Amino acid sequence: MRLDRFISETTGMSRKEASKALQRETVTVNGIAQKKAAFKVPQGAEVLYNNTRLELSGPTYLMMHKPLGCVCANDDPLHLTVFTYLDVPNPSKLHTVGRLDLDTSGLLLITDDGKWSHRITSPKQQCPKTYRAWLADPLSAADVTAFAAGLQLRNETTLTEPAVLEIIGEREALVHVHEGRYHQVRRMFAAVGNKVEQLHREQVGALSLDPTLAPGESRALTPEEVALF
Repeated sequence: MRLDRFISETTGMSRKEASKALQRETVTVNGIAQKKAAFKVPQGAEVLYNNTRLELSGPTYLMMHKPLGCVCANDDPLHLTVFTYLDVPNPSKLHTVGRLDLDTSGLLLITDDGKWSHRITSPKQQCPKTYRAWLADPLSAADVTAFAAGLQLRNETTLTEPAVLEIIGEREALVHVHEGRYHQVRRMFAAVGNKVEQLHREQVGALSLDPTLAPGESRALTPEEVALF
């Protein structure tokens, strides 16, 4: 790994900031000061920055209970981001696995492992997701049939893939989908003449939201949970 990248990933500096630190001769590799950003760090080398050892950590895999009123972005000029709630080193290196809208709560996965997140979000994988929706108007058996047949969404040229609508109460339902179209669940209900008043994601694939997590809280995934994808 290049030395500037090593510094960036272990300190949260930008690559430009890392290069400046190198020019100040504040970085040593195995006791020798290094100034070249392109220097290849040997496996197991001791890298010190201002006499503090820098060590790479393994990939990060987090589960968050996303609260309402924040966005799935690393930076946003208008809203809080989900990363505001994290207390982890170098949050700038992390990304959300897919997105939940500003007004949607629930299970959100966060990682720095691009291959892992791609396995979840790639349309080819058809990873199922379960949402709990509360509606403005009563639900009917006709809605269940319509979801199963596929719906024509506004400004879309193709029908949605078949989805399972499970009616829980007069105005409450579980929706099981494996697509990820823009605002899909809300637009599906709009297509049958209803409006989502509240939306909460409960499950991604075989992984369910930890019920002990309050909105805004997160925890590391176990190795077994990571291996589900």
